[in-house]
Amino acid sequence: MRFVLFCEGHTERKALPGFLKRWLDPKLSQPVAVKAVRFDGWAELVKDAPVKAKLYLEGPGSADVLGVVGLLDLYGPTIYPGGVETPAERVEWLRKHVEKRVAQRRFRMFAAVHETEAWVLSQPDLLPRSVAGALPGKAAHPETVDFGEPPSRLLDRLYRDKTGGGYKKVVYGAALFAGLDPAVARAKCPYLAELLDDLLRMAKDAGL
Repeated sequence: MRFVLFCEGHTERKALPGFLKRWLDPKLSQPVAVKAVRFDGWAELVKDAPVKAKLYLEGPGSADVLGVVGLLDLYGPTIYPGGVETPAERVEWLRKHVEKRVAQRRFRMFAAVHETEAWVLSQPDLLPRSVAGALPGKAAHPETVDFGEPPSRLLDRLYRDKTGGGYKKVVYGAALFAGLDPAVARAKCPYLAELLDDLLRMAKDAGL
């Protein structure tokens, strides 16, 4: 049995299947697979999600698919209508917009607030000591690292200041996610908790 994850970046494609399995597998009667499908940016994911989700949920092999999950960084997309400005408003609008377009019972849409790198900030001991020591106070609640300086930009600035080289998203991100404890990230990131809990609920509803 497997989940299919729609994502928009190379880091997510490489790092998130293992991260999600570390959360799910110990809680289920059997391991699940997580297949990451990368789109070329948020616009392509939003546009093509209906066709791709139907392929996985109704096409050959669909009986083994527990669900399809879309994940976009909240920071980046420019499709939010006027007046939809706060993180909570944008998360809810994005979820409803994409799920309505896909119109599949086993499809869920989520947003990483404000980027998946926020989850890394939940476990600062994974970072170089000089970088971890320079994190601002708001990083104690990682999903509050905001649109002004989202998590990857914050990390890039601190890496440049403290190590002399920038944050290499694909290289460093994959390594950091490999050591990230999902339970720690879940405890500090309420929007991530919603994603993890929904995946677990879908798997258990399928009898796992």
